Amino acid sequence: MPGLLRVICERQSDERGGFARLWCAAAIRGQGGQGVLSQCSISTNRRAGTVRGLHFQRPPHEEEKLVLCLSGAAFDVAVDLRPDSPSHRRWHSEILSAENGVGLLIPPGFAHGFQTLAPDTDLLYFISVPHAPEFADGLRWDDPQLAIPWPLAPAAISHADLNRGRRSL
Repeated sequence: MPGLLRVICERQSDERGGFARLWCAAAIRGQGGQGVLSQCSISTNRRAGTVRGLHFQRPPHEEEKLVLCLSGAAFDVAVDLRPDSPSHRRWHSEILSAENGVGLLIPPGFAHGFQTLAPDTDLLYFISVPHAPEFADGLRWDDPQLAIPWPLAPAAISHADLNRGRRSL
């Protein structure tokens, strides 16, 4: 999908442990991203099967975000909502884990969500714009038009994601 990038955090390791660069604005811009960092957040999830999303911010507060897994593993999903995109209404998924070092750079105009595949899964977000609650929106995680094959039955999902005016495409 145009603008959506799979990111590999290259780890250096020795007898002490390891080191990995998680954010590099120049590298992100070199791949076509904005490379702007305004906010950094963490999502902690106790149970395998936890579902969060599909969330996005409406214009003019659309966000680019890099999502990385610090512990556990997650089935991470990005849905293209850009009307003029050749991949409009299509989705892409990646398995993000502490082991594989894979991240997903999600451009503005995408919805994002995930399901944890392991207990105690923590995801780190690098976000280009501050959160604007009045522009926060989302799609139903189980939208039949998207037909996302979530790997597990949902074990935990917020009341908001289930009921608060979430709409289908």
